[in-house]
Amino acid sequence: MGRANPELVDLVGRLIADGPKDRPPLIALVGAQGSGKTTLARAAADRFGAVQISIDDVYLTRAEREALAREVHPLFVTRGPPGTHDLGLLQQLIDALSSAGPDDETRIPDFDKRGDDRRPVANWRVFAGRPSAILIDAWCLGALPQDAAELAEPVNALEADHDPDIGWRRAVNGFIGGAYAHFIARFDAVLFLKAPSFDVVLDWRCQQEADLLGVAPADLPAAERARLAGFIQYFERITRQMLDGGVRADVVVQLDRNRLPGSMHA
Repeated sequence: MGRANPELVDLVGRLIADGPKDRPPLIALVGAQGSGKTTLARAAADRFGAVQISIDDVYLTRAEREALAREVHPLFVTRGPPGTHDLGLLQQLIDALSSAGPDDETRIPDFDKRGDDRRPVANWRVFAGRPSAILIDAWCLGALPQDAAELAEPVNALEADHDPDIGWRRAVNGFIGGAYAHFIARFDAVLFLKAPSFDVVLDWRCQQEADLLGVAPADLPAAERARLAGFIQYFERITRQMLDGGVRADVVVQLDRNRLPGSMHA
């Protein structure tokens, strides 16, 4: 993924400076998969003495998602969409960091994506003291729910083949308009890194995977690219909705295909 754009790191610094003074400002960095939000959050945390937390690290455990799949819809076994995160755990973490003293230590959850489960608490990283700000990178925070009529037409093969009765789409949409909307309402600022289109998301996601495997994007196996193409279908509807304006954000940064920032507007 490379280094964070200095201009964007400065922007996060301004959001921190404009935040409340009696507690660490709570800021969300949102954007499509591969948009660079985690890289930006980590760079800003390092520079400003903040803490970076990815919503990817507070997924429900595998057992909890299997229970959700049995009780609500089978597609919920796959992590990623709204409904598969432990927002209660994340709120507890925010509360602990906000009230931490200089000698306190706060354990930050860690999720093993290869193993598809949360790592043991003993393996979680530790943040010492009270952060200057709490930076949450999350692809879906700030997304607005769709009208019921908009859910009817599938946007891809996943929805057409595995959600013909719209049960999964309705449930995810309910989470967006319910628990996730209540959660994001507590934030002091939301920064949206806006991809140029959904078409670039697969390339960005493949670049991420290639980096993890230590190969050039062009050398990523075709089977792996096909797997990722299937996986991002879980994110497609909400990502397209956000790119079309269906997002609550205080600052929107337009990115190009190389993730370089163009226009910024509040």
